[in-house]
Amino acid sequence: MGEIEQRPTPGSRLGAPENSGISTLEHGQKPPPTPSGKLMSIKIQMLDDTQEAFEVPQRAPGKVLLDAVCNHLNLVEGDYFGLEFPDHKKITVWLDLLKPIVKQIRRPKHVVVKFVVKFFPPDHTQLQEELTRYLFALQVKQDLAQGRLTCNDTSAALLISHIVQSEIGDFDEASDREHLAKNKYIPQQDALEDKIVEFHHNHIGQTPAESDFQLLEIARRLEMYGIRLHPAKDREGTKINLAVANTGILVFQGFTKINAFNWAKVRKLSFKRKRFLIKLRPDSNSSYQDTLEFLMASRDLCKSFWKICVEHHAFFRLFEEPKPKPKPVLFSRGSSFRFSGRTQKQVLDYVKEGGHKKVQFERKHSKIPSIRSLAIQPAEPNSEVPKQAPQSASLPLGEGADAPGGQSCQQGQERKAPAEERGPRRSPPLQKSPVGNKKADGAVQATAEEEEEVVKDRTQQSKPQPLQPSTELSINSQGGAVPTSVILSPNLSPDTKQASPLVSPLLNDQPCPRTDDEEEGRRKRFPTDKAYFIAKEVSTTERTYLKDLEVITSWFQSAVSKEDSMPETLKNLIFPNFEPLHKFHTNFLKEIEQRLALWEGRSNAHIRGDYQRIGDVMLKNIQAMKHLAAHLWKHGEALEALETSIRSSRRLETLCRDFELQKVCYLPLNTFLLRPLHRLMHYKQVLERLCKHHPPSHADFRDCRAALAEITEMVAQLHGTMIKMENFQKLHELKKDLIGIDNLVIPGREFIRLGSLSKLSGKGLQQRMFFLFNDMLLYTSRGLTASNQFKVHGQLPLYGMTIEQSEDEWGVPHCLTLRGQRQSIIVAASSQSEMEKWVEDIQMAIDLSEKSSGPTPEFLASSPPDNKSPDEATVADQESEDDLSASRTSLERQAPHRGNTMVHVCWHRNTSVSMVDFSVAVENQLSGNLLRKFKNSNGWQKLWVVFTNFCLFFYKSHQDNHPLASLPLLGYSLTIPSESEDIHKDYVFKLHFKSHVYYFRAESEYTFERWMEVIRSATSSASRAHILSHKESHVY
Repeated sequence: MGEIEQRPTPGSRLGAPENSGISTLEHGQKPPPTPSGKLMSIKIQMLDDTQEAFEVPQRAPGKVLLDAVCNHLNLVEGDYFGLEFPDHKKITVWLDLLKPIVKQIRRPKHVVVKFVVKFFPPDHTQLQEELTRYLFALQVKQDLAQGRLTCNDTSAALLISHIVQSEIGDFDEASDREHLAKNKYIPQQDALEDKIVEFHHNHIGQTPAESDFQLLEIARRLEMYGIRLHPAKDREGTKINLAVANTGILVFQGFTKINAFNWAKVRKLSFKRKRFLIKLRPDSNSSYQDTLEFLMASRDLCKSFWKICVEHHAFFRLFEEPKPKPKPVLFSRGSSFRFSGRTQKQVLDYVKEGGHKKVQFERKHSKIPSIRSLAIQPAEPNSEVPKQAPQSASLPLGEGADAPGGQSCQQGQERKAPAEERGPRRSPPLQKSPVGNKKADGAVQATAEEEEEVVKDRTQQSKPQPLQPSTELSINSQGGAVPTSVILSPNLSPDTKQASPLVSPLLNDQPCPRTDDEEEGRRKRFPTDKAYFIAKEVSTTERTYLKDLEVITSWFQSAVSKEDSMPETLKNLIFPNFEPLHKFHTNFLKEIEQRLALWEGRSNAHIRGDYQRIGDVMLKNIQAMKHLAAHLWKHGEALEALETSIRSSRRLETLCRDFELQKVCYLPLNTFLLRPLHRLMHYKQVLERLCKHHPPSHADFRDCRAALAEITEMVAQLHGTMIKMENFQKLHELKKDLIGIDNLVIPGREFIRLGSLSKLSGKGLQQRMFFLFNDMLLYTSRGLTASNQFKVHGQLPLYGMTIEQSEDEWGVPHCLTLRGQRQSIIVAASSQSEMEKWVEDIQMAIDLSEKSSGPTPEFLASSPPDNKSPDEATVADQESEDDLSASRTSLERQAPHRGNTMVHVCWHRNTSVSMVDFSVAVENQLSGNLLRKFKNSNGWQKLWVVFTNFCLFFYKSHQDNHPLASLPLLGYSLTIPSESEDIHKDYVFKLHFKSHVYYFRAESEYTFERWMEVIRSATSSASRAHILSHKESHVY
């Protein structure tokens, strides 16, 4: 008797495998040697109905053949597919990847093996590659024609209309009817012809990639999507059909689903001769027996279905491939069959990391050219589907542009593939001979490895730009670079990852080698006193602060003046209170820079030592700053007034949203309104360091201590306003990232933590974004929409909630059960430390809510709470078939949205960040010059770097108005290079995240320590107790 039992094992979240293609090996393993010997030819029928012959060694396991097919197709996400064939008893079975092929296919010359979809994910947006979605669309087309995908006439007509759009293009009634007469997509198609033509008329302008996406969007909602029926009988002898899906085991009567057993309910699956047995977990609320029994026609059919169930469970529910059981010494009992290959989680992680090259492919049935490319596509407001790549292959954004230093040199990798690399890849033991149609392959492949991670695409042009400008370089027919203008899309293109931290010109280009002699010589002439470098930090951060003020006083004011959308009262509240500050700090910066020039010895005055101090300049200007306190008090009022006006004016909302998409607005707009309050904290920190450095007898100590007393008094007066405004600003920032929610910003609500957790449901572990406030917990999912926002699925009031750690119960590592008064959910964190942070903050929030007046009222707009637990059936998870004709939801009508906010970074890095972390980040801001080097480059590039908001922003120089690129640091590790890395320079630190590595050099020991200090604050969160004690000692 074969059986599989779910054991509560810890599991682990794996990174991307080292091998490319579809390798299913674990990290660090080498593939087994391909058996030598006599070759045999096996015919494979592809999903586009062509046949290819593959020659493999007779003793090769099934995995060798599947790898050969996927390599031929250049298919990265090959783990969703399988090979099926009729065995010697004419039963259709899946090719076992571990067994030798010759033992499974008795007469290979007379057997045609079919390459088909094996695992259907619950959400087609999990398929990252355009080629994968195209193959899934072909499978849907095949299932329609064979009558396996049953649906009502409206759904069938809508599905076929998308197939027709992808094959012949835009609507033309004569061409449509001629095409439908020649091609039969479904039995009794003639009766639906008028409806198909009517639907096709609505798809004008839709590319084949968009059509595939919409086809899968409709198909996934159908009850029979991905279902293969296996005839059986229940205990009473009633004829039924069994099936397996990503959610669990399904029971059908005819084509109607009558029952479902989720994986969370199933304790053990086994078979004994013809009997298929399902052992359920004990449940006092269930009327089912402990073990369910179904009778199938034969033992072979029963074992075949059991194997499929084992594979589906492993693929969708496990974090990693199950380990083989040790062989028994004397005799074995039961089947030794196990799932072989990567699990869905491993596939998603691998593709998300981008550890593969993207190449072209051809659509056999389509008359529209479709070449998979690396281009970034324009965003359209009314589109939630990915855009198809254009016909010309293109380089990533900014490749080939001039280096930041202004030098013109060959950067990046060679783009033109050699002629021998353009055809299908071949390996010596796998000789492929075409039987059916061959692919046309004459275009140059422009493949590039995405090696670096940042969040904002930046060009290296210094011209004035429109709201969302950028440039990319395309390969023309001669291989030259042709600039083409595009608008950045916040959502993914058909063959790119979901807007994960992306490639930027600055971080992706290989820098030109440069000599550092001049830099070394200049550094040696600097004063060595630590006070000098503290004073220099005041200068560098003041430059950044002035640029931030100019975002309001110059750029935003200019945008407002062009549009008559802001009330005069609001204008008078914002700009007159910022302009005096800008004027004052411009003069302040000049004084500091003059003092530094004298300190550095650029005049003879330094000989007397009168200018080797900064305290007197700080004291003078801080005393003058007290006269500007009235303007500082107005900034909180201005922030509230701006948000109130945005809510009441659509035109002002559009103006502010469009302004935020400009490159100069590198942070959320309302953050700039609070910059003057944040700057006071920076002055206080600098003066604390100076007072700590100078002995009481030092000439500068008295001025520094007096300046510190003055600034501490100002900070104390504005302390309450700061905390209130930071929470208010954060709530409004989160509001822009969420849809399906009303009244997020209400009096008394405080933000506590946001981050990515996996929610356990009937569909398995699914990534969700959680938002914790002092009165409730929200959970959301990220949809593939033009707005790039997170859709709220439900809320859990914290009043009366309890937390239980439930790793042993569910067999999921770092697992928690959150039990509310009306519903419970099971979530899993990415690590033990993440789980501890969530437990601490949720428990604190529960305590706060119970001290308040009582439960929180409902406030979701259109998304009812998800009251389903993982143990419940997933009937409610399936969308209604009646909604299929309106498959584009209202989400697509949302306006474009910034895709680089902290919420998106946490989503991609699978981490979390708290309000305490945000408050600490306000204090830890830094600017200055750094030298940057890649892992595999020789030279160092000098860049102006600004650290703020958990992110490094890179500029050519401090005079630039907007950053060229940015690097979010959440999830990165901060270390010192080891001897083996061959970095023979002083003051170097290393940032690395998975395969992404950067080295940075500071100019002195003090600046090195300061960069390490502030970056460490972004890459690792301290405990709440430590942070709170730190904040109490600093008043704010």
